[in-house]
Amino acid sequence: MAAARKHKRMAASQPGFLPLKSDLDGSISNAKRRKRVNKNKKKNWNKYSDIRDVEDFLDDVRLQEKATGGLISEKPDDSLFFVDTGEKEKDKQPQTTAKKGKRSKPLRIDLILQPDSHIPPPKNVLAYQQPNAKKQRRMAEKAAKLAAMGVLPRREKLLQLRRAAAASGVSVKEKPVANNNPERPFYDLWSEGTPETADPFYLEQTKKKLIKRPDRLNEKPSVLPAIEVIAAGGSYNPDFFSHQELLREAHEVEVKKLKVEEKLARQLAVNQDIATEESTFKEQVEGLIEEDEDQPEDADGDADDTVIGPTATQEKKTERQRKKEKAEKIKELQRKAEREVIDKKQQLFQLRSIRANLKNQEQRTKMRQAQRKAKQEAEKSMPRRLGRLKYQEPDLDIQLSDELASSLRSLKPEGSILKDRFKSLQKRNLIEPRERAKFKRRYKLKYSEKRAFREIQ
Repeated sequence: MAAARKHKRMAASQPGFLPLKSDLDGSISNAKRRKRVNKNKKKNWNKYSDIRDVEDFLDDVRLQEKATGGLISEKPDDSLFFVDTGEKEKDKQPQTTAKKGKRSKPLRIDLILQPDSHIPPPKNVLAYQQPNAKKQRRMAEKAAKLAAMGVLPRREKLLQLRRAAAASGVSVKEKPVANNNPERPFYDLWSEGTPETADPFYLEQTKKKLIKRPDRLNEKPSVLPAIEVIAAGGSYNPDFFSHQELLREAHEVEVKKLKVEEKLARQLAVNQDIATEESTFKEQVEGLIEEDEDQPEDADGDADDTVIGPTATQEKKTERQRKKEKAEKIKELQRKAEREVIDKKQQLFQLRSIRANLKNQEQRTKMRQAQRKAKQEAEKSMPRRLGRLKYQEPDLDIQLSDELASSLRSLKPEGSILKDRFKSLQKRNLIEPRERAKFKRRYKLKYSEKRAFREIQ
């Protein structure tokens, strides 16, 4: 604190500093002698520290900045002094017959509201900030780097292509026809689309032109028709053979279901063999009784002894043995190299067989491609696996021979149109197969007897 006060005093005592208050120099020069206390203790710092001269100096600096917009010592002479050349001649006002009014003065309330500080307002940092400034700067740096390498951005390339096309006259923009021109083409108000008179590039950039729909989205998920015609045997008055054919198909469906149920029953069947006392005892004593087996004997009549312990270590090879093994390896490699050369020469005489093998391989490849394509075409008419459930064919609506109606009046309706349409959507891969949601109560039902019921009892 003493160093700061000394610094401010030195600044105030310099000849270049002009205080705005007249008592600032006197307060500095007529400072009272401070009491000598021990400044080593923290409690005496604020109690015996006199900073009034520093505060007076800072107040004077702030007052100068507020009144004049800066320090007086830093102001030029033209802003502080002026040359007095005498009174200026007042402009002669024309004499009028009207009464000379007083000069209008601003109201007191307006004077109070006017700013009296010459300090400029703080700079609004948010007004100079741009969104994504860092990203735009990075993109500009990248564009400048690519431009230095000779690589133009996509927009510049498209612009150059359009300019070149316009200069060559490939696509010349036609002048729009006036509405009052009787020779203009007929415009159909109820047509499906609207004529595009604007530039295609402009429509693409302004997002007014529709994006071209991919061809794969126009393909139907299934080649099956929306409404399938029932077989001839399903008519109200069918032919005998057509009706029998439909009955055979329904019979085959029921046989398949029965086979699936029998297979599931066999898989889930429990072994009916019941354990007896003899089988239980045999299982318990299994492994406890040692069975004597005839062991092979040697020529001396003794059985083969099992060698227990570590095997004998391999003896170290001599120098002669190692050289012999090395020579054999070299000979083996030479034989392999010679054999490869001979095989390559033999392949020259096998060109016909190789050509035949390649031809057979190409035929097999074409056959597999045809089979794969046929399989893909067949899968288009079959329901795909779209969810966790598999599509199940609905039951055939069929009547037995004794159930056929003799006339339309006695015919009874069967099936449901809603279920038929729902199954058709599943079969054509428009929706996934679903099952009816099971009803589940959130809270259990609570039964209570009413008072009137209890009184009857």
